[in-house]
Amino acid sequence: MKSGNYSRRSFLKKTAVGTAAAVSFPGILSAAAPKGKIKEITLSKGQTILFQGDSITDAGRDKNDQGFNTAGNLGEGYSLLAGASMLNKYADLSLKIFNRGISGNKVYQLAGRWDADCLELKPDVLSILIGVNDFWHKIDGHYDGTLEIYKNDYTALIERTLKALPNVKLIICEPFAVNGIKSVTDKWFPDFYGYQKASKEISDKFKATFIPYQRIFDEARKKAPGDYWTGDGVHPTLAGAQLMAKAWLKAIK
Repeated sequence: MKSGNYSRRSFLKKTAVGTAAAVSFPGILSAAAPKGKIKEITLSKGQTILFQGDSITDAGRDKNDQGFNTAGNLGEGYSLLAGASMLNKYADLSLKIFNRGISGNKVYQLAGRWDADCLELKPDVLSILIGVNDFWHKIDGHYDGTLEIYKNDYTALIERTLKALPNVKLIICEPFAVNGIKSVTDKWFPDFYGYQKASKEISDKFKATFIPYQRIFDEARKKAPGDYWTGDGVHPTLAGAQLMAKAWLKAIK
């Protein structure tokens, strides 16, 4: 029994090391987002960090948990992984990390709950990942929004945020999709690129930090198949969530 357990542990350890070496998160990120290409944010003691967005950010979080720094509140995705890393690395800063992503949200739905789910929390760092539903629900016939509406609503949301929180540090995450994986097909393109371009233009306009998730996932596909990173082309697997978290953390000094 002892010998069998040892052999199994050895096998798992070697497999894990081999997989990590083959995939190489640092290599993916270095290629997709070279050092210095992502604007960095310096954290300070007592700051509040808020993750906002749709189901990718929500990641099954417990909506009854309105606290901070808990697994229930942060969910099971990149917000939890990035949050856990920050809490570990910056233990002396007493950070408060919240997740208020809600599955299915589009920009106008963020706006509808913005006072309670953003402004009242007074974040010092605000990260937003939104846009995939603004497009996906449109092509599925469940929403009649347009790219122009997305861009105008998003711009208005940021302007409203900066009026209430003029010193907030913004992180705008690029909406992404992995073509050929279940829900994402050729019919997404080239139109979806317009939403990605809009998110970058908004980031530039407001001098926010921009996380280029599409380029990161494109680079990741060179290391492992698309379904290794996302189950349906939109929602990340555990490996995809870790990739997102590590990319996000490149913005934090």
